[in-house]
This record gives sequence, C-alpha cells and structure tokens, in this order.
Amino acid sequence: MNSHLKRVTRSDVAKEAGTSVAVVSYVINGGPRPVAEATRQRVLAAIKKIGYRPNNIAKALVSGTTQSYGLILPDISNPFLSSVAYALQQEAFKHGQVLLPGDSGDNRTREKELINNLLNRQIDGLLYTSVDRHPYIDLIQASGTPCVMLDWVNADLNVSAIRVNERLAAFKVTQHLIQHGYRDIAIICGPRIMLNTQDRLSGWSDALEQANLTVREEWIFSTEYTRQGGYEATLRMLKGKRPRALFASNELQAFGCLRALAEHRLTVPDDIALVCFNATQQSLFNVPSLTAVRQPIDKMAQTAIEILRTWNGKAQEREFEFELQIGESCGCGLEQS
Repeated sequence: MNSHLKRVTRSDVAKEAGTSVAVVSYVINGGPRPVAEATRQRVLAAIKKIGYRPNNIAKALVSGTTQSYGLILPDISNPFLSSVAYALQQEAFKHGQVLLPGDSGDNRTREKELINNLLNRQIDGLLYTSVDRHPYIDLIQASGTPCVMLDWVNADLNVSAIRVNERLAAFKVTQHLIQHGYRDIAIICGPRIMLNTQDRLSGWSDALEQANLTVREEWIFSTEYTRQGGYEATLRMLKGKRPRALFASNELQAFGCLRALAEHRLTVPDDIALVCFNATQQSLFNVPSLTAVRQPIDKMAQTAIEILRTWNGKAQEREFEFELQIGESCGCGLEQS
C-alpha cells in the first residue's frame, strides 16, 4: 500500500506533536485529564497537518451513542414521504444527529431487513412507518432502541407514535365537496387491505352517510398509491356513469387522475371536481391548484425527534391538527386560495 493511502492514527498525531498517545486522546475527548494549552494547540495543529480523523465507531463503543437515527419509510420516492424525510433530517441535524434513511419499497420482507441492518449499526433511535401498520415492534423493543412510529398503530403495542386522524381528515375533505353542492362523489383509494386505505375510505363514506348520500360500491376505485394507479383508476371510472366529484386518497393518485381527465378533454373542476389527501408544495403549484389535506410535517418532525432525544422508555402518542388546503380543483375561486 502506498504511504499516502495509509490510515492516519493517533500514534502519528503524537509523533508529529512530540507528545504521547494518551495526551492526544485527552485532547480529542476533552479529558479525563487536563492538558496544558500549549500542548493542546500542538496536538490540534498536528491533527490538522496530517489529516487525522477520529474513529467514530470506536468512540461509539465507548460512549454508547452513534449520534445517528434510522428512518424507514415505505416509498421515499413519494413526494409526501420525501418531505417527511427532509423535515426529519433537518430537525435531527439541529441536534447533532445524522439520519440514516431506508426505503422498504412497500415490501415487508425488505422492511424487516432494513430494521435489522439499522439496529446492527447501534443507532440511537428509529423513526418508522410500516408498510401496513403492522410494525416489527418486538424486534425493535428487544434491542432496547427508542422508536417513534410516524403513523398510528395498535395501542396494545406500547410504542410511541405521532399522527393525524386520517379518517377525520378524509371526512372533512369529502364534506367540503358536499358543501359545494356535489352529490355524486367517487373515491380513488389505495389497496383495500391496507389500514390507511380503510381509514380514508371510512372517512369518505362517513361524510356521504351524514349527508344522506348513497355510498356506491361501483364508485370505489382501489389502486396503488401512485400516479399510474390514479391514472388507471380514472380510466376505469370513465367507462361507467361519471361522478360529479372525486376524492383521491393521495396526491400522486390525484396527479394521475388529472392526466387521464385531460386525455378525455375533461376539466377540473368544471366537469369533475377533485380533492386529495397528503398535499405537498406540488399541489399548490399545480394547475389547477389542488384542494387537499395537508399535514403539519415540520411540527411532527420536531416532536418525533424530541421524543427520541428525551427518551424515557414510556410510550407517547401525539395527534396533530391537519389543515384543509383550499385550492381551485374543488371549485373554490382563486380569491379563496
């Protein structure tokens, strides 16, 4: 191996500074013994000159902290989940922590592998959204690693969790369509086996039933939480009796819906009014802008990181108020945006 590729050690620093390895360690770790200022400056100058970098893995073994959190999300390419990851990363960095993200790709086997990988890295905490609200809590709790679920889970699991009430949010955004006077309201939802799909579907049907409107099974279009899913579901919808309004249960589905409607020369909201769930900045800048449920991502990120930082072993559940972001897609004018 060439000498310039050799890893620089504390012994090299000690030799350069003309002192002992122990003194170098005292300077790097800030103790436990005091070091004369002149000697400390020589050590720091030597570190800078020869490019020494502390071995953080070894340091972690001694200190019991790696200054890193793990993050597992089901699909980080989803703009909403990307915005969640960004907010968590920014908040973790404020407190000197590095965020190690993992994308399970909506696959439970991969999700478990990611958890094991992160736990093996001795992370200080885990931020976690399971593929379908059936998290591997036993695995995490057996490791003693603090964990915050970024979604609601069964209270019997005794795990910290943050969320918005998705059923209520779906109810409110569907109710907004009803308040416009729309009566024929369909839904594009996720896979019906998924618990978050069931929450959003229930909120939609709650709003219809409260307004004495018929919940029509043929106007429930289940698909993937993707643009392609929304596009294909809308094409299926257009083959039958056309609804006057539509609730897409995530933003990507709404974008796919808009594409399918445009191909059939149908406009939003004139021909079909549209609202969606989990808005990002993209909803605001879309034409038309989308009326949508918006979660307080920054506040949720701050709370999640704070729970990890102040971990005391007790499960904490925090529910946040959602916002109904009014756009043009429901029929509200620009002056109401």
